[in-house]
Amino acid sequence: MEMNKILYKTILKNAFFVPFKIRFWDGEVIKYGEGESEFTFIFNNPIPLTEIKKDPSMALGEAYMSNAIDLDGNLQKVIEYLYNNSKSFLHGPIINKFFSNNRKKSKDNVEYHYDIGNDFYRLWLDDSMTYSCGYFQSPDDTLNDAQKNKVDYILRKLNLEKGQTLLDIGCGWGELILTAAKEYQVKSMGITLSSEQFLKVKERIKVEKLEDLVEVQLLDYRELKKRKFDRIVSVGMVEHVGKDCLHEYFCAVDKLLMPKGVSLLHSITCNSGVAIDTWIDKYVFPGGYLPTVEELTSNIINEDFHLIDAESLRIHYAKTLEHWAKNFENALPEIMKIKDETFTRMWRLYLNGCAASFNCGNIDIHQLLFTKGVNNEMPLTREYMYQ
Repeated sequence: MEMNKILYKTILKNAFFVPFKIRFWDGEVIKYGEGESEFTFIFNNPIPLTEIKKDPSMALGEAYMSNAIDLDGNLQKVIEYLYNNSKSFLHGPIINKFFSNNRKKSKDNVEYHYDIGNDFYRLWLDDSMTYSCGYFQSPDDTLNDAQKNKVDYILRKLNLEKGQTLLDIGCGWGELILTAAKEYQVKSMGITLSSEQFLKVKERIKVEKLEDLVEVQLLDYRELKKRKFDRIVSVGMVEHVGKDCLHEYFCAVDKLLMPKGVSLLHSITCNSGVAIDTWIDKYVFPGGYLPTVEELTSNIINEDFHLIDAESLRIHYAKTLEHWAKNFENALPEIMKIKDETFTRMWRLYLNGCAASFNCGNIDIHQLLFTKGVNNEMPLTREYMYQ
């Protein structure tokens, strides 16, 4: 045990540029750095050092879930300190692990994450239950404001006109297709692989009496046949497609989109295109893959689409996640009534870790707007997106 403590001290000593403390399972407390400590790293139980060296994300993630380690301080900030220090143990070997997401695997993966209960998501998402990056027109915007802004922004980018048809691939709880129908009088269709989301969207369509304009189906995008749409949008869905199926996704969009049609892809992206967080894959988003901008634009070009606009919303997602993490903590008494402590610690780490990743630039998020073939009818400038 004493040797373990010496090795822990060696690993952690240079992991942070700020003053901090370590408290061990036997009560010993040591301090590094000058000035007041910003946090205390707590070892409730030893963790095998071989596991930390082999896969620090998995080892520390599982240790936090089981309360073998804990933290007295701001979790997001501590993770950012680790990411911003090139000498920290989080900068270990890159894990290459890619998945082939066939239709059954895709459905299983989506259900694993999204079908854990609408009641759970309702406790910490905004009023519209929009589970994707918001758009903050002002730092003072609430989460509700940001999610409404995001939906409005996407619909403006698509340059919708009354009477057109819109497909939302991965429609979530339906806010975008419902808003499109109400604000633009377009016929909207949403598809999802989540049974929980499907039932909620059906309920919302009925409550808002939009049966003539909005439909939702529980199916894979590859199963949608003999339909054509003027506009296609996908928000936070392509991350579930997988590296091997990216080309298949764009082929499907090509078949479903009318000539001169417009599509918007809203996706988390990563710089390297080879790093998979093994802990997130195992516990949060199985089968996920974050494409690079190069991969996305290459597929767009290869399908003879024309890229007309690209925008990064990285800071917007960091702020969105910070709102979610705060809401999550505020709702913890209610969450603990339906989920156990291991689950809540997992989600706390996930939300704070993702916020840190966006703030540090480890991952990004882009909106790519493209047309099928040449479309000379789109507005000449980006001004229309802000009106």
